[in-house]
Amino acid sequence: MGNICRSPTAEGVFRRLVRERAPDVDIEIDSAGTHDYHVGDPPDQRAIAAAARRGIDLTGLRARMVEESDFERFDLIVVMDRLNRETLLDRSPEEYQDRIRLLMEFSTSNDIEDVPDPYYGGAVGFERVLDLVEEASAGLLREILARTKPRRR
Repeated sequence: MGNICRSPTAEGVFRRLVRERAPDVDIEIDSAGTHDYHVGDPPDQRAIAAAARRGIDLTGLRARMVEESDFERFDLIVVMDRLNRETLLDRSPEEYQDRIRLLMEFSTSNDIEDVPDPYYGGAVGFERVLDLVEEASAGLLREILARTKPRRR
């Protein structure tokens, strides 16, 4: 929603995953919120601390809001929960709506649909978000790599 907890965490996790598992694949990664609550702000300090404990640096990220051009610019727009998915489906031109997917669709080990918002909870919530995002991000990367044509060497 505000791009300070779940989505920057997912951006940081996915950036690391791509760097480690697919460094030769050109993937544009960005995060954004559906609301303008925190535009320009860094991620929540609790998200930064939880990610740092896993070796992920979120300190350089700043919140922004989804822009109309994002729907055309990105092949996938991955959302954290069904509410944000519905919000973006309402804003998106019809021809791009199939690009809007739940992150947890890429999970292979559970049937949770939403990454819970940890904002009003304690540190455990941020750790849970990291667990879910790490697991689903692996599936997301597998799908992207399956879509990507190998480069000629």
